[in-house]
Parts: sequence; structure tokens; C-alpha cells
Amino acid sequence: MTHEISLTEFLKEFSSDDKCLEEIKNLRFPDGIICQACKKVTKHYKLDNRKAYSCEFCRSQVHPLAQTIFEHSSTPLTLWFYAIFLMTKTRSGVSARQLHRELGVTYKTAWRMWKQIRMLMAESGGGLLEGIVEVDETFVGGKGKNRAYVANFNLKPKEVLMGMVQRKGKVYMKHVPNTGKWALLDQIKQHIGPKARIYTDEYASYTNLPKYGYMHDSVTHSAGQYVKGDIHTNNIENVWSHLKRGIYGVYRVVSPKYLQSYADEYSFRYNHRSEDIFRVLLRQIAEVKVLKVVQPA
Repeated sequence: MTHEISLTEFLKEFSSDDKCLEEIKNLRFPDGIICQACKKVTKHYKLDNRKAYSCEFCRSQVHPLAQTIFEHSSTPLTLWFYAIFLMTKTRSGVSARQLHRELGVTYKTAWRMWKQIRMLMAESGGGLLEGIVEVDETFVGGKGKNRAYVANFNLKPKEVLMGMVQRKGKVYMKHVPNTGKWALLDQIKQHIGPKARIYTDEYASYTNLPKYGYMHDSVTHSAGQYVKGDIHTNNIENVWSHLKRGIYGVYRVVSPKYLQSYADEYSFRYNHRSEDIFRVLLRQIAEVKVLKVVQPA
């Protein structure tokens, strides 16, 4: 079982901005910093009162925060790290409003921090899902039974999330425009290997999967059939349960514009469920490059 960092350990390890900066430097340059002037790995020393390091020979400077979520932010790194800690220590996430209360920063700053940290959870790549893959779709938002068709135009339509989970593996969740055959098939082709065996419910959009080379089996939920041997969609249903409890219990309201980022957050939690998510998220700092210039927090 992976050891998860406790609050006591966190406060000891990241008690100052310098310690946080050192951690970021080590994550971004695990094999040492290559000085661009000296053309080799050299010793770099922390500059006083600056978030930068200087080469011991030529004094050229390196800024570990460049192209990270911390760039252009005047918020102390200790608060950033504590916000990451909070977001990884709950099963259902933390709202920007709670960060605002916990950190003592303005709501605008807390919202930006919350948004930037969740960028680290938007994993890309990772390969195709193989073996047995459960596929399903769910509806988020809106009211009542209004799904694709809205009888009362004063009601907001629901948004569609498609989920694909490999048994004992990872999950992909994608915000799709509708539950049509082509929208769902496009996601399956992008994320599921051609030799995988796909399990779904009886939804008609999946019936043509064998025509595209996929092995496909289903259960008929409408007839009360939820398990047929090893054929079921219990894992993806469990994913939907955690997602919806988190959204409705913590975030309350989800904008369609940001629905994919919510899905990315819960996918990240599921995919790293057996790891120390805090450490995993810190490693993402070195992997995710923020190229867009943002306003200071």
C-alpha cells in the first residue's frame, strides 16, 4: 500500500516558500540543471529574495517557475502547495469557495488557483484501453427527464459524458455533444484498442460495434439484467456514482464550459487511486507546460 503524506509530514516538508521552490526545481531538473552558457550540468545556488537559481560559474539564472501554473502568481508557494494538498486529500474534491476560506485569499485568487491546479489533472496520452472495457454514457445537469429533447424550453438540457473504463485499469471520461452513434463511436476509436472486448448496456448506438471490428457484449438493464457471467458495467457505473456525488455534493453547479475539467479531475483520481495523489500531482508540475500568459493571482 502506497504511503500517503500526512498533514504533519506536509507541514514539515513544505514549511517555507524556499522548500517549495526547491521541490519544484528538483521535479523539473531531476538530473541537475544544464547551464545554457556553460553547456553542462553545474551547481546552481538559490538567489536571496528571488525565485531563481544562479550558476556557480557564469552566474546565468534559471527560473523553475517558468511555464508552470505558478508563473506570474504573487501568491506564496506555501499556499499553492497547501491548496494542492487539500484537493488531493478528499475523495470528492474541494471547491474554490472552500479554498477561499481555507487559504485566506480572495475568491478570485482561489478560483484561479483551483482552475490552474485542475489543469494538472488533465492527463493526455496514456495509450489505448485494452482487455475488457466497459463503456457507458451519463447525463449531467439540467432538470427532470429533459435529455436530448427539451419539452419545456425554459429548462436547460442535460450535458452528456461518455465513460470508458478498463477493468483493473484506467478510465477516460469525455464530454460529448450527444449520444448519437457517431459521437460515441468516435470516442471508442480514439481510446479503445481494436482487440479489446467492449461491454455495454443495451443502448442502440453500441449495437453496430462488431461492424467496426470490436468484440461486443451487453446486458439489458431495462429487463432487470445487470450481470451476465462476467458481462456487466458495474465499474463504469461506480465511476458515475463518485462523479455525481462529488459534483452535486461539493460543486453544486457545473457549467458546460468546464464540465470536461470536472471529468478530468475525477478521471485523475480514479487512475491514481492506488498512489499518493499528492505526489503524483506534484510530478505533473514538471510535465504540464503552461504557455499562455495569465493574469497575476
